[in-house]
Amino acid sequence: MHALGDGLRDDIMYPSAIPFVLMHLGCLAAIWSGVTWSALALCAALYVLRMFAVVAGYHRYFSHRAFATSRAFQFVLAVVAQSSAQKSVLWWAAKHRHHHLHSDTEEDVHSPRRKGFIYSHLGWIFDRKHDQADLTKVADLTRWPELVWLKKFELLPAVVLGVLCLLVAGWSGLVVGFLWSTVLVYHGTFCINSLAHVSGSKRYVTGDDSRNNWLLAIVTLGEGWHNNHHAFQSSVRQGFKWWEVDLAYYVLKAMSWIGLIWDLKTPPVHVLRNEQKLGARIVNRAAEQLAAHFNSERIAQAIAATLHGPALSSLQESLARASERTSEVLSTFHLPQMPSRDEFVAQAKAMFARTISLDEIVDRAYELVLASVGTRLVPIAVPAAASR
Repeated sequence: MHALGDGLRDDIMYPSAIPFVLMHLGCLAAIWSGVTWSALALCAALYVLRMFAVVAGYHRYFSHRAFATSRAFQFVLAVVAQSSAQKSVLWWAAKHRHHHLHSDTEEDVHSPRRKGFIYSHLGWIFDRKHDQADLTKVADLTRWPELVWLKKFELLPAVVLGVLCLLVAGWSGLVVGFLWSTVLVYHGTFCINSLAHVSGSKRYVTGDDSRNNWLLAIVTLGEGWHNNHHAFQSSVRQGFKWWEVDLAYYVLKAMSWIGLIWDLKTPPVHVLRNEQKLGARIVNRAAEQLAAHFNSERIAQAIAATLHGPALSSLQESLARASERTSEVLSTFHLPQMPSRDEFVAQAKAMFARTISLDEIVDRAYELVLASVGTRLVPIAVPAAASR
């Protein structure tokens, strides 16, 4: 465990994890309560209902505002979603918006690339630094007093639902109907944070590891089309192709027919055709991934070992004078040890999905590698100069 500057500790908050563990252990109580058909039906119904509320409510509405609705139905979505015991709507939306701002970077709250699969799946939830949400990220939601009230009593919807299950179907209703469905919803949604950034296909360059996974799409009512989602986050529809099943979208579309929701946002044609120009942030992230495939230290060592006498000294002196412009200096030397642009293009095509911004990614990656090589060559000149 490592001490943090604000006095907190960078560890798992075990007291907070206890209810989560007890929820899982409670599922074993079915040995004593029995498993009735009515309880199984209740489990299935509550899984679908609450998964839809998390998908359509927590995610597509509160986090991304992919459609509009009334204040009353907004509250209904929040209550049903919060009955899944995944903390409050404000916490969930704030963390998710932060995730999209920093997806699969060092600042991401749940990236498998950064802290491993298990941490991204559930460990991050119990990390002390994630216990509180940055409400400035959800200022559009905190203006509603009822949503702030739900944050204060975040477990109330789940407790009420659990009691109702007990009254309706007895102990089997509580254990099988409520606990089983809650745990299933947990891991269904958690898989989007973990598995959907590890396994699947990529149609779009998004600067992160998001992937489309058809099996997860079935389990989560459409959320498995995760690479699509990262390509156009505010879309109410995540299955962009006709064959990409998105059950949550179908239900939301039906709701729009009866006026329950409206202003459904969908991807523009150029996104559906994968013809959109990538933003600078995505280009930079993709370029960093591409640059990482070229070993700057090894290239610098090869250059230093190959050049001799005045040629090496001239290069080093030019780099030392260039300061922040080492990539410009190196580009003028035409060193054979540097990978060619064609090599960068070939690697980019192997790594990324089709994009009209490929040249921008390659040029930026080439610049990053040149700068990194230049930085590694400059210190070589210091001891040489000092020895003269």
